[in-house]
Amino acid sequence: MTESLVGFGILLGLILLRVPIAFAMAAVGGIGFALMRGWEPAWAMTGQVAFDTALSYSLSVIPLFIFMGNVLALSGVAHGLFAAADRAFGRLRGGLAMASVLSCGGFSAVCGSSLATAATMSKVAMPSMRRFGYADSLATGSIAAGGTLGILIPPSVILIIYGLLTESNIAKLFIAGVIPGIIGVLFYLLAVMAAVRLNPSLAPDAAEPEPMSRSDRIGVICVIGLFLFIMVGIYGGFFTPTEAAGMGAGAALVIALGLRTLDMKGLFQAILESIRATAMIFAVIIGAELFTNFINFAGLPDALAGFVTDAELSPWMVIAAIIAIYLLLGCVLESLSMILLTVPVFYPLMYELDFGYELLSDPENALIWFAIIVVVVTEISLITPPVGMNVFVLKGVLRNVPLGTIFRGVLPFWIADIFRLALLIFVPGLSLWLVASM
Repeated sequence: MTESLVGFGILLGLILLRVPIAFAMAAVGGIGFALMRGWEPAWAMTGQVAFDTALSYSLSVIPLFIFMGNVLALSGVAHGLFAAADRAFGRLRGGLAMASVLSCGGFSAVCGSSLATAATMSKVAMPSMRRFGYADSLATGSIAAGGTLGILIPPSVILIIYGLLTESNIAKLFIAGVIPGIIGVLFYLLAVMAAVRLNPSLAPDAAEPEPMSRSDRIGVICVIGLFLFIMVGIYGGFFTPTEAAGMGAGAALVIALGLRTLDMKGLFQAILESIRATAMIFAVIIGAELFTNFINFAGLPDALAGFVTDAELSPWMVIAAIIAIYLLLGCVLESLSMILLTVPVFYPLMYELDFGYELLSDPENALIWFAIIVVVVTEISLITPPVGMNVFVLKGVLRNVPLGTIFRGVLPFWIADIFRLALLIFVPGLSLWLVASM
């Protein structure tokens, strides 16, 4: 266990020195394994991990869903989603901020990246909110917070990777994220309502929503249809989640070409961005696999489980400690890196803890519930000071908005997330009801 802790310390030091997370994990994992087993086994392990990851059929779901999201993103779908949400909430005070939350949730679900959502929706929603006199704090806060919803609402790349790491059923993980995702949207809408009620200067009086164009209507219908196509296909038994990624990517391409909103230049850009994102994710996965092999060989997961058992810690104390660790790591890591770094260490504890709930007595259910908790905590870390990644991405796009203004704007949403997290922890049925009824 000592070797693992030293490895974690060196890894965090490298990250603080701005060494890319993939190379930092690979270096610490590979060298640590070599020092414990020898250089020849370490080189063999490194080659085998890289080979298996690159040719993994299960991981092919990642580039396909990323391509689907990029095609839709470059097809102008974001504007249609925002226009539709504006029609639904525009007559309420703070309606444009609510529309931003809703459209960010929808866009990030098909895009699969909270950071890309924050960057894209800032260009779509921010000009409208400024034109109608919304305070920059509420406007940027709704975009930064709304962008976090996509890593939970299916199809979620983060849930796919969690499923691969823990050998959980990806279809069950997807369906488990639906109700918590809807709760997240509702809580964010309530946060906007509470913010404008406590401080009316944040938003102007309600105004008549802008009319939707025909292309916006068709785009929204296509996005909703694509989401239903994927979900019905998976849960109707027509195709597996991996096959669903291919079907979704193909359907997104047909939609974009059919609507004539994607030219050859846009298609090339979607392919190029998908290649870049996939290469980054696979590099991080390979690095995480090497680091995981090292800490597993050093006995950290077993040592943690033994410590929890011997110390007779309450399961809720263990969960509270894990949540605190995620919030701290969120200050320096983005969501994918956090999941890959921590899940192999923490998920074995779910087999050792007895929460007193019948639903969680099944280890598979416990892993699914833990997945939802981990993803929600990861969402919170993306907007938590001092280094909320979504906030800094938004600051990079909106250079004339002070960082403190954005953090002030996300505060109501951060509070709403804390309430949602507590609700999901103490009412596991919210995450597992749809899973049990499948």
